[in-house]
Amino acid sequence: MTNNIIDKLLDSDEPSVRFKVLVNVLGRKLESAEIKKLQEEIRKSTRVKLLLSERRKDGKIPFHPYRKWYGAHWVLATLADIGYPPGDESLIPSREQVYEWLFSEKHEKSIKSIDGRVRRCASQEGNALFSLLTLGLADARTKELAEHLIKWQWPDGGWNCDKDPKAVNSSFWESLIPLRTLALHARLTGKRESKEAAKRAAEIFLKRKMYKRQKDGKIMVDDFVKLHYPCYWRYDILFGLKVMAEAGFIGDERCDDALGLLESKLLPDGGFPAEKKYYRVTDKKTTGRSLVDWGGTSKKRMNEFVTADALYVLKKSGRLR
Repeated sequence: MTNNIIDKLLDSDEPSVRFKVLVNVLGRKLESAEIKKLQEEIRKSTRVKLLLSERRKDGKIPFHPYRKWYGAHWVLATLADIGYPPGDESLIPSREQVYEWLFSEKHEKSIKSIDGRVRRCASQEGNALFSLLTLGLADARTKELAEHLIKWQWPDGGWNCDKDPKAVNSSFWESLIPLRTLALHARLTGKRESKEAAKRAAEIFLKRKMYKRQKDGKIMVDDFVKLHYPCYWRYDILFGLKVMAEAGFIGDERCDDALGLLESKLLPDGGFPAEKKYYRVTDKKTTGRSLVDWGGTSKKRMNEFVTADALYVLKKSGRLR
């Protein structure tokens, strides 16, 4: 059945789906002529044109960078996840919008330390760093983003923006993307500090078996066991396992319960569904708006993006049959 699913995805009209399967599941090299050609197809795809359709003549997107899900921050993060080719200088104005926001005096003043813990929505710096590294847009300021994440890491290994002094546990939502990013930063730069920070962050998830409360083994949050694409800054087991695969922790036996749960969601005719979604496709400039449809939701129909990521996770864990 797996071969049939892969064949279906390789026949997809969506080049990003084919990219995910060829690179992440079948092991094609990013440097190969085949993949470079495919990335050019992604650059020219209808999906990417829509994502970038609101850019002005100066290359900037005329909204706050964090406007969900169509500000520059989210557009770059999305492009990074779907295989957009690196080194595109036309994205530099969007990069500068993100920098202007994250390094602004107003933003930096909002970062508070309470009882020795920096209360920060670190998924923001994390997504920015991941995007710039993946899209080949990094510069000296990108290094500062990595340094901030490491400096803000909580004693238990993660991050949290909860300003309640009693809050001592890191947040799944705010810790997964920094983990993903620092693991990537370590691979690209060889920085030991980033590698160690990623390893500490992984424990936040592994000690809870990716979705269970430590005290009683029950599901932490119902949405954690539903499949979505994209997750944006939120968390589910597929996104968590995907990051564990990227960061090199998918072989830890504490991933097994989540992997088994993921496998249980395989549809009878192949593929995996998107069970819920965090976006709305609309022309209205409202929060949670998406310029593109990511396949919607269905309990019975395969979502190509979810399926491509699920196959990657199962491949890296040795469970792909």
